[in-house]
Amino acid sequence: MKLILRAGGVLRNGPEKTLVDDYMARAQGLARGTGFLSVEEQGIELKGQNDRSAETRKLLSVVNSSDRLIILDERGKSPTSRDIAKHFTRLRDDGVGACYILIGGADGFDPEIIKDMRPGRITKWSFGSQTWPHKMVRVMAAEQIYRALSILAKTPYHRD
Repeated sequence: MKLILRAGGVLRNGPEKTLVDDYMARAQGLARGTGFLSVEEQGIELKGQNDRSAETRKLLSVVNSSDRLIILDERGKSPTSRDIAKHFTRLRDDGVGACYILIGGADGFDPEIIKDMRPGRITKWSFGSQTWPHKMVRVMAAEQIYRALSILAKTPYHRD
């Protein structure tokens, strides 16, 4: 299974890009050994999209009907790192081809588009009730992908 972190906006050079690139490279180093094909990050330019509906459609434009989605949303559940690892494992073992971890634009995802998707295809997660800058959410998501794979690889990185 492919793990794809897909986010609205393109990170330019800076500390957030450095961190995302580092965590994604570390995760890619663990991917094959834990049964995942690849780990990647995609920054999608949302300028020119007139509203959150257009942004949502653009972010979902490459997603196939068999792919699974994890939408980062302040109203989602707050999984533990072990929960994230278990979720990835379940999807991998169920033969899912790709799992997209999605970060929307400034106004989030259009709920009308999301609600029309097949039940069970979307999971909503939150990194807490605080409001986080999008760049930081991308860093935290990249780190959690790496952490989940490090749990599955049984490295000493994660401590309970």
